[in-house]
Amino acid sequence: MDLITEKIKKTSLSTKQDRFGKLISITALILIASVVVLIFGFVISRGLATFTTNKVSLGHFLFGTDWNPSVVNKKTGQPGVGALPLIVGSMAVTFLAALVATPFAIGTAVFMTEVANKRGAKIMQPVIELLVGIPSVVYGVIGLTVVVPTVRAIFGGTGLGILSGTIVLFVMILPTITSMTVDTLKGVPRHYRESALAIGATRWQMIQKVILRAATPGILTAIVFGMARAFGEALAVQMVIGNAANMPNSLVSASATLTSVLTMGIGNTVMGSLQNNVLWSLAMILLLMSLVFNILIRFIGRKGELK
Repeated sequence: MDLITEKIKKTSLSTKQDRFGKLISITALILIASVVVLIFGFVISRGLATFTTNKVSLGHFLFGTDWNPSVVNKKTGQPGVGALPLIVGSMAVTFLAALVATPFAIGTAVFMTEVANKRGAKIMQPVIELLVGIPSVVYGVIGLTVVVPTVRAIFGGTGLGILSGTIVLFVMILPTITSMTVDTLKGVPRHYRESALAIGATRWQMIQKVILRAATPGILTAIVFGMARAFGEALAVQMVIGNAANMPNSLVSASATLTSVLTMGIGNTVMGSLQNNVLWSLAMILLLMSLVFNILIRFIGRKGELK
């Protein structure tokens, strides 16, 4: 009888603990979801003020090439809030940095997981983690003192521009993509490798035809995170891109990005003014474009997983 009573008490205590844990989990989920919704709602509501309060044309804002919010264009009657040069600048440095970093990241990850011995992988792993932890301002200073003079010496001009920004972002996102790709490759089941080698495939055929294909969704996810960091990076890019809100005509011409204009201008505007509202509109575009990137790459990753 005592044993039955004790079991009932333990069962009751376990049920209470389960309910308490479930309550904490649901509360945390609601809190996180609420924060995300509030952030999106706040940024979008402030960003739309440019079009609802200041009556700026959406087409002029998205496709205009003149960025000078404090001056009204006499021909169009609209303030100089053409954000197209900033959008193009952000897209250019993001995609170019991801394009350059991806092969290096995949190659490094393959070396660490499939080629190097355990000792070599243990040496490489702390190096990659160290690169992840370096502050953005350090990358910016190095870019300003090393990358910009090098680009100027080789290609001419001031050295400030999309090319310098791409090189700095390449180094910044390389460890992120590499670390996540390493985890993805390690997650590929061992019997995939054994089966490929058993039917006569060489090690490189096994890596190319089996391992990388099986890891495609995870690699794409790694690229998303790298692009997200590149797209949202402000300080390092601001130091090397030139901060000239002009439509870029070459990789070595001074340009600007959404984040660089935001960081330079948000502290110098009055809340509720046109100059402040258009910066919130840039933040809204930045947020929506990041969301589109995530949705697009997840869709591609799902297609790769189905194959």
